[in-house]
Amino acid sequence: MTEKNPETPAAGAGRDPWSALSRYTSARIALGRTGGSVRTGSLLDFRLAHARARDAVMAAFDVAGLERELIQKGVATHPLATAAGDRRVYLVRPDLGRQLDGESRDRLLAAAGAWGRRDLAIIVSDGLAAQAAERHAAAVIVPLVEQLQSLGWTIFPVFIAPLARVKLQDEIGERLGARHTLMLLGERPGLGSPDSLGAYLTYRPGAARTDAERNCVSNIRPEGLPSAAAARKLAHLLLESARLGVSGIALKDTETAGEIGN
Repeated sequence: MTEKNPETPAAGAGRDPWSALSRYTSARIALGRTGGSVRTGSLLDFRLAHARARDAVMAAFDVAGLERELIQKGVATHPLATAAGDRRVYLVRPDLGRQLDGESRDRLLAAAGAWGRRDLAIIVSDGLAAQAAERHAAAVIVPLVEQLQSLGWTIFPVFIAPLARVKLQDEIGERLGARHTLMLLGERPGLGSPDSLGAYLTYRPGAARTDAERNCVSNIRPEGLPSAAAARKLAHLLLESARLGVSGIALKDTETAGEIGN
């Protein structure tokens, strides 16, 4: 009688033919199966990823930590608040995340006179993934600001606005008279990406602007588009937007993959 090797998979639980491709992606491929079901390990991993995604949506935003990181790197900040008030309201009332609360609106208008008109207003929010803003926002903002300022751009202090939606940039930009706005916020978490940052830029922001008039750079994280490459991409798009006087579908990305990675 032949002794069974304990490492030999059970019948129907053989190695998935896609296993060799797993090294190239964090997507859920090559999960294997036992009979008609996925393996217990794969099922538990899926449930853990789902729990992490839910936790990411509800996580508190470390505003003070982000402010401290930016200030230490020479970037001024300015706090704002939306009308959403708390996370529960934010999730069920997207419209309130698109507008400032009364106190922030008053403070912004008071400060705008001293700042004067500038080229760019950058806004950071936790969105649906606070980890994304905490981990990656400063790494995008610092080199972006340095590059644009070296080219003569004038930039407002970075506005940190928890519980914001993308369109909040229109109110902020319009009240400031900013030529461009750039919103960085956490994207809806995926099963393998609880810390993905999205960036949305708008030329001549205002209440009438639609999503078709914005450009989006998404999946900013080490496993997606690295922060340094995202900063270069955003600088390129902002410079082209200023040159052409457009944003959104009228603004085409002319960079190649090789140029982004350099």
